[in-house]
Amino acid sequence: MAVVSVLSVLMVDDFDAALPWYESLFGRPPDRRPMDGCVEWQLAEGGGVQVYRAAEGAGAATAIIGVDDVDAYIADLATRGISAEAFDVPSGQYRLATIQDPAGNTITIGRERASRE
Repeated sequence: MAVVSVLSVLMVDDFDAALPWYESLFGRPPDRRPMDGCVEWQLAEGGGVQVYRAAEGAGAATAIIGVDDVDAYIADLATRGISAEAFDVPSGQYRLATIQDPAGNTITIGRERASRE
């Protein structure tokens, strides 16, 4: 038996505020709307994010999204009104940026650095 997909679920208390924020974060509308108060973005083969209306638990989740260029990704986000600053972890192994959604969930944008960088 093999795992074929993973979906990160981010609960929000104000779905009407969260939806346009996530559309800006991902640069497009959701790929699926499986039920009222629930939307999903397919971000990679077998991986995605679901935003779900639920007051209980809102703001307590973290999603980590791997990208090929953190600085370029956050520069693109800035053109859509979402600001973040990239930083290297103390070991230098990862380049990251963290963002808070309207509910307080943490979105971490990251890339592992190759040893030759």
